Amino acid sequence: MSREVNRHLLWLILLGIFILQGSIVIWLIPSAWQGTVHVTPHFTLVFILFIGLFHHRHTALIYGLLFGLLHDFNYYGSMLGVYSFGMGLTGYLAGLAQRRQPNLIFYNLLITGLGLLLFEFLNYGINRLFKLIDIDLKFALTHYMLPSVLFNLLFALIFYVPIRKLLEGKRLAPTGNED
Repeated sequence: MSREVNRHLLWLILLGIFILQGSIVIWLIPSAWQGTVHVTPHFTLVFILFIGLFHHRHTALIYGLLFGLLHDFNYYGSMLGVYSFGMGLTGYLAGLAQRRQPNLIFYNLLITGLGLLLFEFLNYGINRLFKLIDIDLKFALTHYMLPSVLFNLLFALIFYVPIRKLLEGKRLAPTGNED
């Protein structure tokens, strides 16, 4: 596959995940959780973190900024840029953390989990700073952040191998500029 097709494939996959996480995935969350915990699917962010881990941090930054802004426009119109900033930063940091370590599943899922948690803290902190929410940090951590991180880590674990093969195949594809 050519480099151009791979880039378009990433856009299509991210757009598909974006649409699925906002429409179908809500039905996968058990109804027993409705009053006690709040789970938010961030599958697009998981894929962006994987782009940072397996492809390149600058690519993850660009996808994070663009799909985060799309997320801001589509879902959270009270303040633009929160998701864009959070997704771009965590994607970039995931790619930065991966440069120094071996490519092991445990380490990659640890980086993904920390990236998801950082994203949740950024989202909470910015919304709390601008007084858009008035929720205690301990309550938010136990009822919003940790359940969302664990739910998204389950997605990351299930789709780890196919996404890794796709992204590493993209990175290892011949570019014509081989040394």
